[in-house]
Amino acid sequence: QVQLVESGGGLVEVGDSLRLSCAASGHTSSIYNMGWFRQAPGKEREFVVAIRWSGGTYYADSAKGRFTISSDKPKTATYLTMNSLKPEDTAVYYCATRTRLGFSDANMAETYDFWGQGTQVTVSS
Repeated sequence: QVQLVESGGGLVEVGDSLRLSCAASGHTSSIYNMGWFRQAPGKEREFVVAIRWSGGTYYADSAKGRFTISSDKPKTATYLTMNSLKPEDTAVYYCATRTRLGFSDANMAETYDFWGQGTQVTVSS
């Protein structure tokens, strides 16, 4: 079991930046990669970005150039830095982990094993 806790969400204005954190605990040695997803009201959960502990990142087109994922050295936390925020970035942001090998399908929510409770990001225009 892996427990995940997100933090850092809030209400910001268009063009602002925000940094989300996701702390993992429990059986963290089993984690192969961590990902961030988001879900806006009335929409399906959407992939944002993933990071693989052995190296490599995978960004959704909507995140390229504005969002950056990083991790701490013990590899028990990830950080999502979001710049130039837009109203369409408003959503609940979730982090998730998975143990399966391979990275090409890291954008698929159904492949993740454990999820955090989410943190709300609201971008006001």
